[in-house]
Amino acid sequence: MRIKDIKKDALASLKGRWGIAILLMIITYAIYLIVPIAAEIIASGGFGAWVNQESIPAAAGLSTVVSLAFAPLLFSLYWVFLDMRRGREVTIGSLFSNLSGMMYIKMLGLYLLVTIYTVLWSLLLIIPGIIKGLAYSQTYFILKDNPGIVLNDAITQSRKLMDGYKGKYFLLNLSFIGWGLLCILTLGIGFIWLAPYITASLASFYQRLIENRDAQMAAALE
Repeated sequence: MRIKDIKKDALASLKGRWGIAILLMIITYAIYLIVPIAAEIIASGGFGAWVNQESIPAAAGLSTVVSLAFAPLLFSLYWVFLDMRRGREVTIGSLFSNLSGMMYIKMLGLYLLVTIYTVLWSLLLIIPGIIKGLAYSQTYFILKDNPGIVLNDAITQSRKLMDGYKGKYFLLNLSFIGWGLLCILTLGIGFIWLAPYITASLASFYQRLIENRDAQMAAALE
């Protein structure tokens, strides 16, 4: 599984869909970043108070809770990009249809569980925390394909799926640093295109992982 091929798949999935991909990114991050800030400003007594006071515990706490509440929206975004990778039609509504009922609760629970495990490993040393973060990276995609799965089982499946591929995943993310620096030179405008490209590449990585796994299982049965 070559990084070049993963990126090629990502660009192919975005062909003719750049508009909807960019719009999905803007809507998602506008909600995820702006709403918690607005909540903190309101809780601190208005914009003037928020600007003049360095920290208000209640306002910061509210902002954290709101950010947590909207975390599943980020994972829904990844799901939509996975659907794009699989050639399915997606709309803005697809972003929110994943968040209905029990699935929202499971996404939130999985986020908390992964965060707790990663932090606990990081308390040992930074490197083990990073390695475990890489190992857990596919949990949200696994939940999409297995909506009835037990949360700990999703984490276990991710660890197994990433066995032998953690370095590849790390290098895939690292390969975008050059593009990121160029985007900074454009005063951030370039991130409008880079963010969908990265997200599509992560979805393509997962798709390649499960295709490789299924091929190995089929070969073992022959």
